[in-house]
Amino acid sequence: MIHATFFFRPLRRLAIGTTFLVALVALASCDLSPEPAGRLAMHECRLPKLPLAVQCGELEVPEDRSQPNGRRIRIAVAVLTANTRNPAPDPFVILAGGPGQAASSLGPFAAQFAAIRRHRDIVLVDQRGTGRSSPLECVAFKAVEAPDAALELDPVPRVAECAKELAARGVDAAQYTTAAWIADLDAVRAALGYQRLNLWGGSYGTRAALEYLRRYPHHVRTLVLDGVAPPALEISLDVWASRDAAINAVFDACRQSARCQAAHPDLDATLRGIGDALGPDGRNIMIADPRTGEARTLHFTLDHVIAALQPLVYLPEVASLVPAALGHAANGDFAPLYAAASWLTTGLVEQVNAALYYSVTCAEDVPRISPAERETKLAGLRSRRLAQRALTACSVWPAGQAPLDSATPVVSDVPTLILSGGLDPVTPPAYGAEVAKSLHHSRHIVAAGYGHNVSPHACAPRLIAAFIDDADVAKLPPACVEHLEKSIRPPLWSSSLGP
Repeated sequence: MIHATFFFRPLRRLAIGTTFLVALVALASCDLSPEPAGRLAMHECRLPKLPLAVQCGELEVPEDRSQPNGRRIRIAVAVLTANTRNPAPDPFVILAGGPGQAASSLGPFAAQFAAIRRHRDIVLVDQRGTGRSSPLECVAFKAVEAPDAALELDPVPRVAECAKELAARGVDAAQYTTAAWIADLDAVRAALGYQRLNLWGGSYGTRAALEYLRRYPHHVRTLVLDGVAPPALEISLDVWASRDAAINAVFDACRQSARCQAAHPDLDATLRGIGDALGPDGRNIMIADPRTGEARTLHFTLDHVIAALQPLVYLPEVASLVPAALGHAANGDFAPLYAAASWLTTGLVEQVNAALYYSVTCAEDVPRISPAERETKLAGLRSRRLAQRALTACSVWPAGQAPLDSATPVVSDVPTLILSGGLDPVTPPAYGAEVAKSLHHSRHIVAAGYGHNVSPHACAPRLIAAFIDDADVAKLPPACVEHLEKSIRPPLWSSSLGP
């Protein structure tokens, strides 16, 4: 759940770093005096795919907060300093998704908020276990050849191997939970001297933002939640039904498109036919490797086809390829489906720390799932077997503890902008509506034609900037709100030539 898939300054402000827009102009009044006690020493650094320097620092915290004298880990911070000599005291803080995505990978996304950076710092903190924050790195997961990751249906062997590897290095994987991450985040806030934060959370980052609001309400000025994961959401279980529904929505959209319907009269029947042709045990197929063009033999089952379809529905533009890709597969050509899924899965493997994902979900989600609930929610799903295998992985992972109230609604009057993609396959609009009930100063905008995470698209960065400036959901730009709400699904590809 990534994507898409993530602090500084007291009364005496430091003008640190470089400006951010067309030119990079060093601020003339940089205070180069030594850092006071309790402050982070910052230095110039670079973030991936961001063509400008930012300010970076590290804060040491206990791995296990109940053992303050035990093993220490580093929390990495990056600050895109405000383009003004008198910045606002409350920064814009980006909390990444996953769980497992590093905020430091979101530099290009942060750069879209130039309007916010005119007046405020933009802060990226890597969650413990991700990016540059003492990452949970395992040979077991690195050994996965990314383009083939979608073909590996049973995660248990690699998960077990990674757990043993971390334990052998003295890493306590049970300590890498949302609760620990939130405590780290507030420690960074204090070390950087901020009193209040403007939090943006995307996907799992919305869970982190809501939990921070629950624990530290007086340190939150505004909240932006994009692709909401409600506290009660059981990520490891609930995503399977929402992804299945998203595939159904693509099939329904094809039925409603004259050209798509003519080319693919019944995509449900097409998918069943592919399953029948592969057989209950699957069969070997030949494809051209999308990276090298070389012929390869792969063993495909219907579960592989469903696993390949799921990442395609995260992006509406890519979901448009589903009818044509299934049409090719029905004729024995699985290369387009495999290539599209491999491309998306490669990005997922590169962005998300798998070990951190299990540390979070095995502590916070799986323990709440009863056998009866599992059977009820998975009944009738195409991805039933995939889900059952994924849930089993927590049986071999060291599970931490979640606070008893962590799954309860967060009640607050903090101004909150909630964004949902109408075509989101993993955090659908119903989740945004759910959290809005207890956020009394909130506005929920459903961008009908967009998928998982709305913030990078169209006028959304401008909408968010306006909200951060005014801290008032009643003053949002109406033209942008209307554009998002009236957006439509991109046209489906009925053939390889396009819509």
